[in-house]
Amino acid sequence: MDQLITASHQVVGLASARTSLLEPALLKKFDINGPRYTSYPSADRFHKDFTEVDYRLALKRISLNEQTFSLYMHLPFCPNICYYCACNKIITKDHGRSAKYIKYLAKEMAAVCEAMELAPEQKLPISQLHWGGGTPTFLSHSEMRELMTSIKNHFEFQQNGEYSIEIDPRRVTEADIKLLAELGFNRISLGVQDFNPEVQQAIHRLQTLEETQSVLNWSRKYGFTSRSVDLIYGLPKQTPASFEATVQAVIALNPERISVYSYAHLPHIFKPQRRIVAGDLPNAVDKLQILSSTIDQLMQAGYIFIGMDHFAKPNDELAIAQKEGRLHRNFQGYSTQAECNMLAFGVTAIGKVDDCYVQSVRTLDEYYALLDQHRLPTLRGMRLSEDDIVRRDLIGQLMCHFKIDASQFSQKHAIDFDTYFVNEESDLNYLEDSGLIEWHGDSLMVPMSGRLLVRRVAMAFDRHLRESLTMGSYSKVV
Repeated sequence: MDQLITASHQVVGLASARTSLLEPALLKKFDINGPRYTSYPSADRFHKDFTEVDYRLALKRISLNEQTFSLYMHLPFCPNICYYCACNKIITKDHGRSAKYIKYLAKEMAAVCEAMELAPEQKLPISQLHWGGGTPTFLSHSEMRELMTSIKNHFEFQQNGEYSIEIDPRRVTEADIKLLAELGFNRISLGVQDFNPEVQQAIHRLQTLEETQSVLNWSRKYGFTSRSVDLIYGLPKQTPASFEATVQAVIALNPERISVYSYAHLPHIFKPQRRIVAGDLPNAVDKLQILSSTIDQLMQAGYIFIGMDHFAKPNDELAIAQKEGRLHRNFQGYSTQAECNMLAFGVTAIGKVDDCYVQSVRTLDEYYALLDQHRLPTLRGMRLSEDDIVRRDLIGQLMCHFKIDASQFSQKHAIDFDTYFVNEESDLNYLEDSGLIEWHGDSLMVPMSGRLLVRRVAMAFDRHLRESLTMGSYSKVV
């Protein structure tokens, strides 16, 4: 996508909002690539000089703090490949591989808790859990129970937490959804991408509307409090008319949240994308029309923009948190939970611990070998400088709320805003002249016309990007 973003604090007229959000001249002017800022600094800045020793030191620094934690479990297995996919996954139908993997997840959890010097009976409180993939529901029922038991051996679920799992509607039954509810999950995210048969054939993912409807019905039956549906625009064979039909079908499914991601065609990085015929991708004019129609449809249906690809109903927790200034963002997306340490487990998983980011090794063989040696499976990471922490806070506020009160920000971080960001002055002036930002007294605002391009605004404050000799491989900002 990349930025489908909304009025943050006030209800505005739908017609005027749709008109001002889509400014074709601005979109054309800033048709560039840039980071998605699921973290700052972005993951391409992580390095191998950050080692297991650094991770262990970070874990010790947080072990005595009284706080709740966020957990991420990466479950990489998928039974078949989707050609558009850019996730870290392992294609297999062998459940023996997943059975072994969850035992090593338990080993890693025990090793992390040991590194934090916790007493054997001590459990860390968690307010957020996410199983991602891959396809988490690749696991059998016994494997799901075993993994959740391992989690609860070390961590204690808090009331009103966000406990979510990614679902492939093609591969779950009512019994699966019932079990997930029993295990403690209260939110699900469903991959749809597109309901058009031609598009599904082109991306090697056949999924019916009926399958998707059944999963949503079961989730309501068993008490899940939130449902999110993921779509992707810009896929092969898509047209404005065909995607409009998909969006209308999704609106009829009535999920609380809808994410609409822009397909980034990077076949030189993601090998499965080499099976997509570039000539089948919609052209720039059609892709913009798809985006425009999608925004129009969702806003007419009562959804509002949250930011970074996300829409939600006005009474959804995300929309309420944004209105009240409590919205946060982490590697799994937007959250109502306060900024907290994220412990991540499994191959390629990325965590945030104290003032560090850490990522695990990429292959199963490396992962198993290191844990068998009683080592943590650290591949790379980085420790943030004071400057990184200041800029991370600023970029996070932009992504969640589209404004910065310079006076309050200066007081919070003990800086003078204008002096601290003097190197950004020229770029900020350019963005202001272009209409991407406005100054209202001491407040920097991203107006409605600039919110699709908020990533470009964030880039102005990215010191690593400015000082780097390489731009990295990024997707389009819209």
